[in-house]
Amino acid sequence: METVLNSCEIRVLGCLVEKELATPEYYPLTLNALTAACNQKSNRDPVMALEDADVVRALDSLRMKGFARQSAEGVRAMKYCHCLAEKFLLEPPDLAVLAELLVRGPQTVGELRTRAERMRPFADLAAVEEVLRMLMEREEPLVTRLPRQPGRKEQRYAHLLAGAPEAEGEESMAPPEGARLQVRAENERVARLEEEVTALRAEVAELRRMMEEFRSQFE
Repeated sequence: METVLNSCEIRVLGCLVEKELATPEYYPLTLNALTAACNQKSNRDPVMALEDADVVRALDSLRMKGFARQSAEGVRAMKYCHCLAEKFLLEPPDLAVLAELLVRGPQTVGELRTRAERMRPFADLAAVEEVLRMLMEREEPLVTRLPRQPGRKEQRYAHLLAGAPEAEGEESMAPPEGARLQVRAENERVARLEEEVTALRAEVAELRRMMEEFRSQFE
């Protein structure tokens, strides 16, 4: 894929899709609800411990890339939703399978059918296989079939939103240059914002000091 998402963006996006299908009454999600979903102990691999700031950065990046947006429904608190259905013209069964791959990583057909049940029931394994086939045969594939692992009978499937997955057993490699540049740009942007906030706080403190001096002249 042209656009490669990092691990935080993958987790945030997967949770948005999962919650829309599994608990639509609570969707779109507030920042607090989304952070809690990202850090769930169940139905997550790996288990993560993201801070609100991590989720906000991921949301900002996803919005710029067209994967997420703010919801107009968030009147009292800002709420967020994904744009996968519109961006890739996906149906609910596609979203359920993709969400499961996003929040739990590579899985077999049987695992996907069982675990996606909370989002979208599948009649049999063939129904899941058909969804996977369509996601793999798109002009821009969203899913790939992984090589069979030694000692395992079934093959696993993985999403491609984070780029091509590493082969099993490979040493952890450095992220692609594009991903490194994206992370560096995000870090620099956050650093600039922090510097601006520090400068503004200093200015406010100076204004308060001057105001106190001014008031003291009339006491």
